[in-house]
Amino acid sequence: MTRADTPAEVATEPIRLLDADGSLVESDANAEWRELAAQLTTEDRLAMHGEMLRTRRFDIEAGHLQRQGKLGLWVPSIGQEGAQVGAAWASREQDTLFPSYREHLIALHRGVDMLQIIDIFRGAVHGGWDPLETRGMRIYSLVIATHALHSTGYAMGIRFDGKCGTGDASTDEAVMAFYGDGAASQGDASEGLVFAASYDAPIVFFVQNNKWAISVPSSRQSRFPLHERARGFGLDAAWVDGNDPLASFAVTRRMLDAARQGRPGYVEADTYRMGAHTTSDDPTRYRPSDEEESWRRRDPIARLAAHLRELGVDDATLVDQDREATELAADMRRRTLAAGTAASDDIFDHVYSEPHPLVLEQKRALAEFEAGFGGDA
Repeated sequence: MTRADTPAEVATEPIRLLDADGSLVESDANAEWRELAAQLTTEDRLAMHGEMLRTRRFDIEAGHLQRQGKLGLWVPSIGQEGAQVGAAWASREQDTLFPSYREHLIALHRGVDMLQIIDIFRGAVHGGWDPLETRGMRIYSLVIATHALHSTGYAMGIRFDGKCGTGDASTDEAVMAFYGDGAASQGDASEGLVFAASYDAPIVFFVQNNKWAISVPSSRQSRFPLHERARGFGLDAAWVDGNDPLASFAVTRRMLDAARQGRPGYVEADTYRMGAHTTSDDPTRYRPSDEEESWRRRDPIARLAAHLRELGVDDATLVDQDREATELAADMRRRTLAAGTAASDDIFDHVYSEPHPLVLEQKRALAEFEAGFGGDA
């Protein structure tokens, strides 16, 4: 990993520590990353596996709920859990994280309740959650790439306030922004890179290249690798196997700690969206099945499970984790079905801290409109 204003050899393959079969990859090229990954104990790696399982079971159940008419939309993250769990564990407690709308594992890792995520997609809330209560996890951004600017501005504020750059990684703050290859084509994403580099903002852009922005392949959007593009903006950049949780952790931890000292970074995680872009999408119309099958064999959960077995973790422990994940998803389903409908007043009551005449008039007008239908609106 080198500073973008120095010559760098173009990588021919992503940084990897675990092969698809879960075996360790040891080479001179990945020695520094193996050393960083060694910070993760067997217990840490088992916990990471549990988080991936919980997220996938949750994800699948949420998809079922949408198909049964309980959610307006669902955005699956199946296949991308490895990239996310590595990044989640690489972040430090004082960091602030800006997700897009597919970072379910990141949200759950930071303490967001499953139902809080579900409530967004069933239209029961008009925002999400309070970041002060979710350990710096900001709310989902459903408008593509807008949060690239929000996160960069927040990181610039951290630098202006002197909350980074002391050399103490345990207290220096950093920011991580998550988006995909499709968002990387948006102007806001490029503007974020410009300002991050210009102001040495303590931020890492974690880009999950899942190969498809709805129906357009990433290869058509960018004829040059995204991580190499980021170097042109003046950022440190790395390309990592996003289905390798250990490599994702090691690279992101190094990048975040460098960002704390004024070196903004960019991680391109090479991964794959196994499901649809959203439940309103049909990937069979544009994506070849053999491509999906090829990536299915690189499943990050199966990969880490195989690695854990090599470390001596028995199958019974892994089965227990899967059972727990299934039970948590079932509990989420029960709570979703029992949840009530949000009052329409909520959208007006939390716009300003004090009553505002225009908002009060809008609230009155909506109530009058709904009353015109008779009965309970």
